Amino acid sequence: MCSCKQTPPNLQEIHGNEIGITSELTEPDSLEQFIEPYRTHLDSVLSEVLCYAPRTLSKTEGRYNTAIGNLLCDIIYEQANPVFQSRTANTIDIVLINHGGIRSVISKGPVTRKTAYEVMPFENTIEVLELTTEKIDNMVEYLIAARRPHPFKGLKITLDENGNLRSYSINGAEPDQSRTYFVATSNYLANMGDNMTFFANPVNRQSMDYLIRNAMIDYFEKQDTLTAEMDDRFTGPN
Repeated sequence: MCSCKQTPPNLQEIHGNEIGITSELTEPDSLEQFIEPYRTHLDSVLSEVLCYAPRTLSKTEGRYNTAIGNLLCDIIYEQANPVFQSRTANTIDIVLINHGGIRSVISKGPVTRKTAYEVMPFENTIEVLELTTEKIDNMVEYLIAARRPHPFKGLKITLDENGNLRSYSINGAEPDQSRTYFVATSNYLANMGDNMTFFANPVNRQSMDYLIRNAMIDYFEKQDTLTAEMDDRFTGPN
């Protein structure tokens, strides 16, 4: 009597050879030829000059706010607010992003699409969260305690000589405990990145389906010369 049962194969040995990565190891010509047209097109798109920066903008230049941070918040507001208004009939009150999210300077000279990719390399989208005044209070406390120039727009924070809160306002008015405020930020921060826990459990949250980087490019395309300065939106003792 015979059987058709087969014995499962068992691995006995593995053999391998080490291939050193040296100058003798070259890319296949066919691969390079395939990639070259795409690389050339991408380089031409990224290097197209959109506007001009009269000076270098860096996130290290200010203690309480920076010109580049103020510019980015202004860009997010200008580009996202019309979209938000058309969808909800409401207006963005505050913009807040994080200091660490600015990954490069905007160098003096031509500003290109590549500039936007260098400054904001992550795929962060613009989100708008509806927050109570209590959460805005918590936001202000966070910004004071952080001791970093996290960029924002719409708030004005003034510290006393001891570094404690003297006053804050929202678009020139005292905070109104009876209403909510709409805050534009990145999806990373909306998900409580950088320990921004005041974004937890908002009254409402809406994605603009708009990358911050793309907002920058759209803004740059409309400009001739970038204007960005430090101002009095956050002031305190030296």
